[in-house]
Amino acid sequence: MIDEIKQDAAERMQKTIESLKNELTKIRTGRAHPSLLDHINVDYYGSSTPLNQVSNITAEDARTLSITVWEANMAKAVEKAIMESDLGLNPQSASTVIRVPMPPLTEERRRDLVRVVKGEAEGARVAIRNIRRDANSDFKSLQKEKEISEDEERRAQDDIQKLTDKFVAEVEVVLQEKEKDLMAV
Repeated sequence: MIDEIKQDAAERMQKTIESLKNELTKIRTGRAHPSLLDHINVDYYGSSTPLNQVSNITAEDARTLSITVWEANMAKAVEKAIMESDLGLNPQSASTVIRVPMPPLTEERRRDLVRVVKGEAEGARVAIRNIRRDANSDFKSLQKEKEISEDEERRAQDDIQKLTDKFVAEVEVVLQEKEKDLMAV
């Protein structure tokens, strides 16, 4: 029973780390990367469809993304979706190929992005602590129902704390890598 709770907590904490990494890929550094446009949806015959399902996205060079739409009539919709996104990009269309140049990041913009990244990391830390709280309350309820002893509960809580510390440290590593990436000119 205790092992199942620990296993569940570890899996949930790992998913939190993966979610953080996924969110951080959306935060743009100075380089062009196709994953920057992953969260953009396009109006495709009345339904909201992810951009990568109506086109092919590639990095032409370090500063330019190239989007090849599969249907020529979709070019305008794709261009509009990119312009309306929160990325601040200005696509340039040439029939079925849309080029998206990445503007260089200013020092001020880099600092803003670092603040955003720190906010995401704090959200991940809070999520990990919430998972710890859930696991500890499960241990307490097992102990109240006399399914485990007080010593077992204390040991299990110590193990969950060690797990929490490990995953919070992992959040710090991910945060520092992204900060270094953002501040590199």
